[in-house]
Amino acid sequence: MQQLPDWMIFVGNFGFPTLIAVYLLMRFEKRIDDLTQAIQDLKESKNQED
Repeated sequence: MQQLPDWMIFVGNFGFPTLIAVYLLMRFEKRIDDLTQAIQDLKESKNQED
C-alpha cells in the first residue's frame, strides 16, 4: 500500500474544514447584513416616535 504525500494529508486534514468555514461565512454574510439593516430601521423608527 502506497503512503500519501505529506501535502495531501495536510489538505485532507485542514483544507476541507477551511473550505466549509469559508462557505458558511459567505452564506451567513447576507443574513448578518439583513439583521444589521433591520436593527438600524428599528432604531430610526424608535427615534421618530420620540
